Amino acid sequence: MNQQTIDAIIKILYMISCIFFIRGIKLLGKTETARRGNFLSAVGMLIAVITVLSEKQVLGSWNTSSWLSNGYVYIAAAVMLGSVIGIVWAKKVQMTGMPELVALFNGFGGLSSLLVALAQYLCQKKGDPFTAASLGLTIAIGAIAFTGSVVAWGKLSGKLFKGNISLPGKNFINAVLVIIGLAGIVCYTVFADPQIEFAGIVATTVAFLILGLTMVVAIGGGDMPVIISLLNAFSGLAAAFAGFAINNTVLVVSGCLVGASGLILTLIMCKAMNRTLYALLFKSFGGSKKKSSVGVAKEPKALSVEDAYLILEAAKNVVVIPGYGMAVAQAQHAVKELCDKLEANGAEVNFAIHPVAGRMPGHMNVLLAEANVPYEQLKTADEMNPQMSNVDVAIVIGANDVVNPAAIDDQSSPLYGMPVINAFEARTVFVLKRGKGTGFSGIENPLFTNDNTVMIYGDAKQTVTSLVSEFEN
Repeated sequence: MNQQTIDAIIKILYMISCIFFIRGIKLLGKTETARRGNFLSAVGMLIAVITVLSEKQVLGSWNTSSWLSNGYVYIAAAVMLGSVIGIVWAKKVQMTGMPELVALFNGFGGLSSLLVALAQYLCQKKGDPFTAASLGLTIAIGAIAFTGSVVAWGKLSGKLFKGNISLPGKNFINAVLVIIGLAGIVCYTVFADPQIEFAGIVATTVAFLILGLTMVVAIGGGDMPVIISLLNAFSGLAAAFAGFAINNTVLVVSGCLVGASGLILTLIMCKAMNRTLYALLFKSFGGSKKKSSVGVAKEPKALSVEDAYLILEAAKNVVVIPGYGMAVAQAQHAVKELCDKLEANGAEVNFAIHPVAGRMPGHMNVLLAEANVPYEQLKTADEMNPQMSNVDVAIVIGANDVVNPAAIDDQSSPLYGMPVINAFEARTVFVLKRGKGTGFSGIENPLFTNDNTVMIYGDAKQTVTSLVSEFEN
């Protein structure tokens, strides 16, 4: 088989893997086809990896006299080790830990692209200006995705950067880092002196690693779902530029798909919060602890499970509004049981899902799909808000910001202008919370002191299970 035929086969295999990627992402758009979409994407990646390893001679050849100098041996060992770690990690992680796991995955993607670019710089001569600039941009975006994701992981898990952090002169610091990093890319791209090239690569790497930290560390908890989506887009863009740097078509295509879909999701979530991407990156929206002036002097009214059951038994229209508290309590299966009991009792049950509920995009959808909640019952805020005044009972489970009426009527609130679920319009509102805290973002919620709101304190899973038991008695 001549080289021309081999090259044609490789291009066809790359095209097939790209088709798998595109089809897989398409299927990820619906709950019922998401598993198949994920599988097809994995098949596409397997084809791409095998094709790359067949095309390239990696640190030696199959005919080498010593297996220790054969790069395929190390790649196989790394794949097996990574597979074991990935399988164990995925099996052990709880749904409460999914947001920080996704953040780390974004970071690993950025780190991979960064290491590919550095390896390309160390192993080969500099290519044409476009390839050189692509390598520099791979380092820049990959570095931001890596350190930014580590910060997001630390914030979400509570292990690093706890609380709201204010970074004086954040925009000035970030601007200086961007200038230094871009200057490094220019030095590497334009100059032929090896010492200047090396200095440019070092400056770019260090500057953008620091930028990832300074850009994310001052962003508050309320904005974490959006920043995770943005970092996902960065990891995809880093992979796309890495494809240009090493002349790999499938990496360009897959990176562009991830980058474009991540950016679209980021913009959708910004719209859902009535925010701009500029405000997300350059202002400190989520970090404020400023208290709303509405309802601060009132005390929330508590209700027992037995009394809550009596209200639910008479309800004909119930809406469940889940938040991160449902994930913490792992209450999704108990909630599904309660919904079945309500429907058997003659009530119509729906779920109102806010785009930024939880701590990552689609967090609540994943939880409810795991509990086999019918997709038709999952409604957006835009679908449910016009009907909310006809709802007998709205059950808020661990949500805070996404049902905060201060976003509508309190201009002093950091949430003002953000579209929310109008739970306060329901005839009765049950709020299931562990205690009287303000939630992850630290913003007070006047809904909790409204006349039509009652608090049911305690673990959400235990509370919902007790309600189910009341229906069975």
